[in-house]
Amino acid sequence: MQNTLPLTSMRRITVTGAIILLALALAACGFQLRGAADLAFKNLYIQGSKLSISRDLARSFKTNGVQVVDKADDAELLLELLSESNQKRIQSLSGGGLVREFELIYLLNFRVRYANSPTWGPVQTIRGRRDFSYSDDALLGKAEEEARLNSDMRNDAVRELLRRLTSIKPPTDQK
Repeated sequence: MQNTLPLTSMRRITVTGAIILLALALAACGFQLRGAADLAFKNLYIQGSKLSISRDLARSFKTNGVQVVDKADDAELLLELLSESNQKRIQSLSGGGLVREFELIYLLNFRVRYANSPTWGPVQTIRGRRDFSYSDDALLGKAEEEARLNSDMRNDAVRELLRRLTSIKPPTDQK
């Protein structure tokens, strides 16, 4: 029996079918790209210490259509970055007393208030935690892995801060 379609057409049909099946599988599992955050304010003033996440945070606000202003009087919402800290703890030791596993912890403390409100909200803490195995034999690789994990925790903290800000609604004026 002779095949009526050339080999390249068969490959094209197979690849197209595979792509369609993959798209259907992703849609069926609920996968959705991260969209813009639904923030209730359009401009923001950031005060407090200059932290390692400050630049990434400003970029995220810009991406989500929020302008970071230079004066508190021009802002609808004030965000005070109070502190951040990185901790590294020994998670486990080998029988010979060598470190086998570390725990990395990242903490970010902040608070917010609307410009027309005299009081600050409560201090909120975002906490990130990662474990990683350690070996003196792979010192450079493990140092790079630790730096990457710390960077990932900072990026996660920025996303979590945006998520928390989406839940803040403007105060209603009561007269």
